[in-house]
Order: sequence, then structure tokens, then C-alpha cells
Amino acid sequence: MEYPLHLSFKIVAVNPQVTVTDATGALVLYVKQKAFRLKEDVTIYADRERTQPLYSLRADRVIDFNASYHIVDAQGTPFGVVRREGMRSIWKSRYDVLDAEGGHVFDIQEDNPWIKVLDATAGEVPFLNWLTGYLFHPSYTTARPDGTPVFHLVKQPAFWEGKFRLDRLTDQIEPEDEVRAVLSLLMMILLERARG
Repeated sequence: MEYPLHLSFKIVAVNPQVTVTDATGALVLYVKQKAFRLKEDVTIYADRERTQPLYSLRADRVIDFNASYHIVDAQGTPFGVVRREGMRSIWKSRYDVLDAEGGHVFDIQEDNPWIKVLDATAGEVPFLNWLTGYLFHPSYTTARPDGTPVFHLVKQPAFWEGKFRLDRLTDQIEPEDEVRAVLSLLMMILLERARG
């Protein structure tokens, strides 16, 4: 993948759609999430036509406060898990990324929780609410368990869609771990979109 990656999703859509493109503008991943599902079930495709499924992320429960999202490849082989840290995520969003065997690979953590507070507050003010997507930019760092940062995701200014930029901070990463991290960040954006 050519970094930075650019993630964008339509804010005003019944079925959220996420497009991931690389630095050259080439499509890397595409998601069209099904609306009105009790349990999250997201399929990641290689194309906009949704003819080439690559991965699926499925919640292990209906209420996602402490949910785990199991990542499987197109053949149904377990690939990893992204798990929301329920109580610890109330103030500052936190996720664990595990490999297929359950080994802890990465932590995803919100950099500044005050941004979402400002975003939510400004979102309640008439006429200011439509500017929040342009003013407030939450960011997230993906790090190894020892604290070494690997990826940095930051929301970009945009009016009618959510845009994020994903930078890889190191070249020393296994390809499978890189894919796990990108898929986990994609799932996190889908889950956190209501929080800014």
C-alpha cells in the first residue's frame, strides 16, 4: 500500500459507504455497510461493484459496549479480532487488535478526547453544527503493546463527508499485521463516527 491512505465516507447516507484510496488515488478497499442490523456485520471489498469480497468483520454480540469484531478472510479463515475496551472507552476511545491466535498485536487510542467533547457541544448550536466537520479533527494512534507508534489516523476538514488520513510511521511491520491494523481502524471509524 502506498501511504498515506485516504479514507472517506458519506455522512448523509442510509447505508454508510467507506472508500479507501492510496497516495496515488487507487482504490484499496471499499465498504458499504448494511443499515438496520442488530449485530455489526461489515464486508470489505476490493472494488466498488462489490464483486470481490476480501474480509468480513462480525460483532460477537448485539450491544457493542464491550464487543469484539472478528475478522475473517474471504474463505472464512480467522484473521484477527478488534476489541473495544468498553469502560476505558467512555472518555477516551480505546481498542485492542489481536491476531488470529489471540495474540495482542496493537492498541488503538484516541489522542485527545476533548476534541469529541467540543465537537458534540458545537454540534448542538444552531448554524454552528454544520461547521463541526470542518473545525474539529480527532486523531488516533495505533501502537505496539510496548508503546511504539505504528500508524496515525487523523480526521481531515470536510463538509459533506468524513475524511481521514492514515500515515504509517514505520516500515518495520509484517504485511499481515499491516492489514489487521488498517481493517481495525476502518471498523473503529464506523463505530466512532457518531462521536466525531
